[in-house]
Amino acid sequence: MSIKIFTTGGTFDKIYFDAKSEYHIGEPMAASLLEEANVVFDFEIESLLKKDSLDIDEADRELIRNAVVGVDNEMILITHGSDTMVETALDLLDISDKTIVLLGAMQPARMRYSDAMFNLGFACAAVQLLPRGVHLAMNGKVFDPRQVIKNRAESRFEPRA
Repeated sequence: MSIKIFTTGGTFDKIYFDAKSEYHIGEPMAASLLEEANVVFDFEIESLLKKDSLDIDEADRELIRNAVVGVDNEMILITHGSDTMVETALDLLDISDKTIVLLGAMQPARMRYSDAMFNLGFACAAVQLLPRGVHLAMNGKVFDPRQVIKNRAESRFEPRA
C-alpha cells in the first residue's frame, strides 16, 4: 500500500514574513510532518503547484486531474488551499477507480498553532478507510464535495445548508 500525495501549495505550505501577512509558498510540508509522526505506511510526494488556491485556474485543475489519473496508486491525497478546494474536488468527481482525499489548513504547517498536522493525519486515515471517490477531510470530518461549504467567518468547513 502506497499513498500518493500531490501538493499544490495553499496555506498548508505558506511561509509568512511579517505582520502584514506577506508570504510565499514554501517547499511542501507533508513529508516532514509524516516523518515527524513516524508513520509506517509508504508514501510518495509530488509537488504539482506552489500557488494560493485563489490563483488556481482551469489549466491548473487539468494538471491536477492528469496527475491523479496518470498514477497507478489507488489512494491519493491532495494538499490544497482551502478557498478553492471544493472546486478542484468537483472537477475530479468522475474519477471512479481511486480514493481521493483533499485536505488543507487554515494556518500554515510551519506555525506552532496549526491544524495542518491534524488534517494531514486525519486525511491519511480517511484515504485508507473510505470507498473510492472524492472526499474532503477538514476539521475532523469527511465531506462530500457536492455538499460542503467553507465558512470563512468560523474558519471551518461545514455541510451545505
